Amino acid sequence: MPSVTQPNNLGDLLKYEAPNLYSREQDTVAATQVLALGTVVGRETATAKLKALDPAATDGSEAAVGVLGNDIDATLADRTDAILIARHAIVARGAVVWPTDITAPQQAVAIAQLAALGILVRDSA
Repeated sequence: MPSVTQPNNLGDLLKYEAPNLYSREQDTVAATQVLALGTVVGRETATAKLKALDPAATDGSEAAVGVLGNDIDATLADRTDAILIARHAIVARGAVVWPTDITAPQQAVAIAQLAALGILVRDSA
């Protein structure tokens, strides 16, 4: 019997959020990126737009500011319809998308930055 693989959805990522959508914000993802639901993002200082977390960057995207709650294809232009899990939430560790070259210490720093915002990264049961 063939197996079926489904991509993660918001329920796979978001295990707890505050009532009345308090944990979420609508935000803008900078052009030239395709980001999956669960991607840890930083905010570029010059434009205030979201970019995939890049621990080696010096433009502001080196600091985690949240986790994307939807897939975003900003290949051709900025996308203003990103859902950012920005505060007071629990996300499943297995659904969080990290940069491919992130080291364990860099990931620990990003997890601490998220925790400072009230976003806890936890193993899902």
